[in-house]
Amino acid sequence: MKILIIEDEKDLVRILKKGLEEHSFTVETAYEGEEGLYLAETFPYDAVVLDLMLPEIDGFSILERLRKSKKDVPVIVLTAKGGVEERVRGLNLGADDYIPKPFDFSELLARLRAVIRRHKGEASPVIEVSDLEIDMNSHRVRRAGREVQLTANEYKILEYLALHKGRVISRTELLEHIYDINSDPDSNVIDVYINYLRRKIDRDHDKKLIHTVRGAGYILKE
Repeated sequence: MKILIIEDEKDLVRILKKGLEEHSFTVETAYEGEEGLYLAETFPYDAVVLDLMLPEIDGFSILERLRKSKKDVPVIVLTAKGGVEERVRGLNLGADDYIPKPFDFSELLARLRAVIRRHKGEASPVIEVSDLEIDMNSHRVRRAGREVQLTANEYKILEYLALHKGRVISRTELLEHIYDINSDPDSNVIDVYINYLRRKIDRDHDKKLIHTVRGAGYILKE
């Protein structure tokens, strides 16, 4: 999952980025409102963490412009302005959640996972596809009750496919949500990881779950 943090406190951004990356998120950052709005409008993200007090363009304006442009990316407002009026205004403008500063990282992590799940139509943190289980909280994967050991990138790809189970996902979309804009992965890196996943997920089972749609991408389905 790829997250955009729009926040002008650089020390806080550094801590959040490090913490989220340790939990298998890909993180991009912006320290000013104008840059943050440009990134949010231009590139695909699975969620945005948005401060309200920003240089150039404030968080309320960013939120309003995103919703007017029909961007439905989940937004968590993270701010020191924790009064009722600010919370109501943020929610009315289209925020999905609101966390006042100071905050506990574990709460932000839980709320972030929750808004992403809701946005993808998943109520439970455990996604099931046939006898495959992907636990988004613990990052544990099981097939037919047996645990499957995955690398960080293998898990990221499988989790993304699971959140979009039954839909064909292109290589480009996977690249956009697994790597940040400063990365330059090989053109065949997704194919390589898909092959690794097939060996670990499907090889010992008659029922295959990871399928290639020629010329289109990959799909996880029964």
